[in-house]
Amino acid sequence: MCGIIGYVGGKQATPFLLEGLRRMEYRGYDSAGVAVANGGAVVTCRAAGKIARLESALAATPVHGTVGVGHTRWATHGPPTERNAHPHASADGTVAVVHNGIIENANALRAVLQGKGYEFRSDTDTEVMAHLVQELFEGSLEDAVINALREVEGTYGLAIVSSRDPGKIVAARKGSPLLIGIGDGEHFLASDASAILAHTRQVVYLDDGDVAVVQADGYRVLDRDAAPMSRRVEKIDWDLSAIERGGYAHFMLKEIFEQPQTVENAMRGRLIVEDGTSKLGGLNLSHEQLMAIDNIIITACGTSWHSALIGEMMIEELCRIPVEVEYASEFRYRNPIVTDRTLCIVISQSGETADTLAAMREAKRRGARTLGLVNVVGSTIAREDDGGIYLHAGPEIGVASTKAFTSQVVALALFTLKLARKRGLSVTRGIEFAKALAALPGQVREVLDRAEQMEHIAEEFKRSPNVLYLGRGVNFPVALEGALKLKEISYIHAEGYPAAEMKHGPIALIDEMMPVVFVAPHDAVFDKVVSNVQEVKARKGTVIAVTSRDEPALAGLLDYEFRIPETVDLLMPVLASIPLQLLAYYIAVKRGANVDQPRNLAKSVTVE
Repeated sequence: MCGIIGYVGGKQATPFLLEGLRRMEYRGYDSAGVAVANGGAVVTCRAAGKIARLESALAATPVHGTVGVGHTRWATHGPPTERNAHPHASADGTVAVVHNGIIENANALRAVLQGKGYEFRSDTDTEVMAHLVQELFEGSLEDAVINALREVEGTYGLAIVSSRDPGKIVAARKGSPLLIGIGDGEHFLASDASAILAHTRQVVYLDDGDVAVVQADGYRVLDRDAAPMSRRVEKIDWDLSAIERGGYAHFMLKEIFEQPQTVENAMRGRLIVEDGTSKLGGLNLSHEQLMAIDNIIITACGTSWHSALIGEMMIEELCRIPVEVEYASEFRYRNPIVTDRTLCIVISQSGETADTLAAMREAKRRGARTLGLVNVVGSTIAREDDGGIYLHAGPEIGVASTKAFTSQVVALALFTLKLARKRGLSVTRGIEFAKALAALPGQVREVLDRAEQMEHIAEEFKRSPNVLYLGRGVNFPVALEGALKLKEISYIHAEGYPAAEMKHGPIALIDEMMPVVFVAPHDAVFDKVVSNVQEVKARKGTVIAVTSRDEPALAGLLDYEFRIPETVDLLMPVLASIPLQLLAYYIAVKRGANVDQPRNLAKSVTVE
């Protein structure tokens, strides 16, 4: 969840560390710090709050040296204060550690170290590692780290420097992403490629269990027994402009407006309209394996879970295969029914979501084949799944997911189309669905061309304390997603419900102060939604509706209306979700919220 950056080379490290931390601000954090080895000592500088406070501290007391590590922390153990900010130093000040993840046996290790006279200065689990490395140091930093890791239980992405073994950073990974950036006479370490993209495109992704020794003139990757390991050098294929705002007020707004292109990118080279099917080369599933699937489990978290619900309805409708959607955080803590004829689809924008990764590993352990839908090339899920579909949405910087969500739905639609055609869907229906997919980028552009209309609606509801979102069928997940977006970035309490369930509880909340957002395009259950709108109006509720045509049945019932183009029912969520993204964005901006970095949230949740 947090950001790690490291530099070793012939230049001053601090400017690189600060730049990298700023590039990773979008991930979410509440404190920041750096540690630089300057010959005889390791000097740390830390600050609670935003990176600007760290920069001010460094301006007042500069830190010099050519080897260093930096960190943005999202609090787990202890409040977000300067004393809990990373890096954490050993008792003698010779070791500094930055850490993502959770050391699960930190309390036991703390007690042992305290028994040996070590004094702890923070509430964090990470400080244990700094003292442990000092305790076990016998001349080689990598040996001390490897020996320390034998004592540690839990997850970690670690970067460690020591004045007793200068000129190197030792990194280790288990469950939290790390990569090495390869330069000319300098090398980088980061938890996110965006942090180093301005300096190199050549990266090496570390695998779980790897320990890396990074120096100015090269790097080595070792296993936990210090044996050399070979790791492939990969190239980052997106431009620096992809992680800059490009004239937009916020990354979130930029990413909302990128969706005509990202929806098209998700389909490029994959959709075969004339045959009514799709071509997905990365599935690694033969015709026989596709035909042998008895059931599908889709597992995900947050926004990805909402796209999974849409995928469930697509697959069951067109492929006639039973599908279950599971919260990844719950999946492995029960006893799910998984066989060797089960396909487990895992969805994660980052490809690093800890709960989703753990669910995928559990499904594989039980014999299922796994298919990953991820946006980040080289991510852990992408490397460990049996096959996958990259979203090709480009970097998503805003914490609240927008373009990744619509790309996930499109990727699920492409998979559904391929599987359905193999399992008996007619050419006619396949072509109809494929044509509707092909039309989506232009239709998304039509929606965005009228964004100003949603901005005016947002002005009316920026002070609402609660909002209810309702939808039926395939648009119920859209209601969930719309409510989540509003909660995430505006801090307004919002709930998504199946419209028919409103009268089983939420109807008690409806009065003239309760705005109700209906996702009500003209689809198979439209007439039922009209009845639900009438129920709200009978109780003086304010109705905001996303519709797709002029509906006489809604005449006089809508206070505000936003019209989207028509498409096949199963693809309505792609178009219907975008006005709700805009509504959440404009309300949050009008309330003065930090849209790109909402409080308490992180972009990539790498702790359970």
